[in-house]
Amino acid sequence: MREIIFDTETTGLETKLDRIIEIGGIELINNFPTGRSLHLYINPGDRKVHPDALAVHGITDEFLKDKPSFAEVAEQILEFFEGAKWIAHNANFDMGFINAEFERLKLPPVSMEHVVDTLALARRKHPMGPNSLDALCRRYGIDNAHRTKHGALLDSELLAEVYIEMTGGRQAALGLVGIETSATIIEIEEHVVGISGRPRPLPSRVSAAELAAHRALVGSLGAKAVWARYEAESPDMAIRAS
Repeated sequence: MREIIFDTETTGLETKLDRIIEIGGIELINNFPTGRSLHLYINPGDRKVHPDALAVHGITDEFLKDKPSFAEVAEQILEFFEGAKWIAHNANFDMGFINAEFERLKLPPVSMEHVVDTLALARRKHPMGPNSLDALCRRYGIDNAHRTKHGALLDSELLAEVYIEMTGGRQAALGLVGIETSATIIEIEEHVVGISGRPRPLPSRVSAAELAAHRALVGSLGAKAVWARYEAESPDMAIRAS
């Protein structure tokens, strides 16, 4: 199964007015990172970065001046995401901006059936919260000390680690390793451990007096006694015992 953990940064919070200025994505195959990623800065045209948004991500209008427009990178984005699940934290926010950008280019929107919201997953798994990305990093012991500001690629990398933990991917991998190790040990033991007969049998621990008492007891049980039937079926064992 192919999944893309992604994040966006925008000029502000108004889906229809503000624009995407950064997108980052990490590819997972069967819940494991492949090493493939996408990271783009995007020129928002005449839309300026709102001061509140600037305080969050630190991306300035000056920095974005020479970056490509969304129209210029749309094909690259679609190619990277093709056939994969779109996975984001508070996905409604990111998908609102993604689909608004596609609408401007008259491209079909991404259906929400192809989208996974990790915030919704976290709220189901940890209903008492908190479930921000920073809080989930603390919960799962993921180092996010270098996250001083939001950044699409960095947040995607952190979210990928959180998502793998939330869905049990890393534990499943460790479980498989354990199973392989156990199988190896069993195989070694089968080759190493063997059972061989003694060169000489151990001397009997039953004394002559105990044997005589046993015979007397068996004789008192009568012809239908189990021991009598056992002696008849296995005379060699009976002789050895007596």
